Amino acid sequence: MDLGLKDKIIIVTGGSKGIGAAIVSLLAKEAAFPIIVGRNKPSIEKLIVEFNKKNLKVGHAFAELTEPKQCEIAIKEILKKYGRIDGLVNNAGINDSIGLESGNYVEFMESIKRNLTHYYMMGHLVLPELKKNKGVIVNISSKVADTGQGGTSGYAAANGGRNALTREWAIELLPYGIRVNSIIVAECYTPLYEKWIKTFENPKEKLKSITDKIPLEQRMTTTTEIANAVAFLLSERSSHTTGQLLYVDGGYTHLDRALKYKR
Repeated sequence: MDLGLKDKIIIVTGGSKGIGAAIVSLLAKEAAFPIIVGRNKPSIEKLIVEFNKKNLKVGHAFAELTEPKQCEIAIKEILKKYGRIDGLVNNAGINDSIGLESGNYVEFMESIKRNLTHYYMMGHLVLPELKKNKGVIVNISSKVADTGQGGTSGYAAANGGRNALTREWAIELLPYGIRVNSIIVAECYTPLYEKWIKTFENPKEKLKSITDKIPLEQRMTTTTEIANAVAFLLSERSSHTTGQLLYVDGGYTHLDRALKYKR
């Protein structure tokens, strides 16, 4: 299916690893022009080289997303070089384990800054361009906002904020035909997830205890499956979809995880 994304300039924050990299890869294969915005220069540069070898178009702009001035400079660079922006995927963030017991006020506020405020900042900066092009925003969020996790107040609050901003922006931007939606991720196997699993004494056993609770096929969601949903929401194939929280999670968040499904 042609998603009609050819030559669309789409910013992907944190697009050099994990879910972000999968989104960038798929958009490039769909002939869009994804632009990675993030701070990790070695990872971004390595990824760009790999894409160039495959004759896939991918751009970049370096920025520490928690620094508004750097975000502003990055957007100006993108506009100077490419002339327009058609879409934004807010993806960057990290489950930083700043809990009510384990953290403090300063750490909590830093977690919000690290995981939420740049979603607003990037949306604010690209908005003038999206108004011109009836652009699209897709926010990546987490099931933690719905289910809780324990020991991660900052990340949970930030994801609740991402979901609230999705609905708020969808309403505010109706007059401009700008669509805003969220993808909610539950158990997705990324390099960060793998690093976390390896902290346990028996990683395989721990992973199985998690996948056994995922209703659909008792397996992790892949980064490609998240990217597929993002590409759909960016495309005209979802032209009448806005203000939605789309759970790509194998039923983890809303189905009864205590049930055992026979294959």
